[in-house]
Amino acid sequence: MAHIDPAAPLPVPKTKRGERTRQKILDAAEREIGVRGFSDASIATITAEAEVAQGTFYLYFRSKEDVLRELVLLMGRRLRHHLTRAIAGAPDRLSAERKGIHAFLQFIRDNPNLYRVVAESQFVDPAVHRAYYEEFADGYRGGLEEAARRGEISPGDAEVRAWALMGVTDMIGRRYSLYDESVPLEAVAEAAFDFVANGIGPKSHV
Repeated sequence: MAHIDPAAPLPVPKTKRGERTRQKILDAAEREIGVRGFSDASIATITAEAEVAQGTFYLYFRSKEDVLRELVLLMGRRLRHHLTRAIAGAPDRLSAERKGIHAFLQFIRDNPNLYRVVAESQFVDPAVHRAYYEEFADGYRGGLEEAARRGEISPGDAEVRAWALMGVTDMIGRRYSLYDESVPLEAVAEAAFDFVANGIGPKSHV
């Protein structure tokens, strides 16, 4: 079998119809991989779900791994755009954190399969899985550094804080947006924000 370079660019659709077909394949792959897992999903099941011929798949992707990588990139773009809009207009960093936690948990509940695809990528392409989090952390770190300069949060290691805050929301998202969708997210988001804003130390008495 010929070696496939995962860094090589994918074919670009030349028509609007081609763009729609490519998106249908991605949407189907999101559902198939999200529900079945990467190993059990196949190009045959993906194309059947997309209602396109298997040969059509290869007009846009070289492999199932290509589709997974593209979905991880898509998840990153969608999530960052969603959070940027959610925190727009927040008067300070803590308000932005609060809005961001609420928006993140709702996004994961609304897009569970896409989130599962990201988790699957850890075992298929560790580099793209790592890049997903590193790109997110880069922007997060910059926001925290700027907030510290403005005096909106205490000084501290913005890199460590970015990854720690991502870890908090990632795990809470799994617990309450993937594992148990029956729990109202409002109270969960507020409890998470209280932890972010106040920690777990005892409250000092004035």
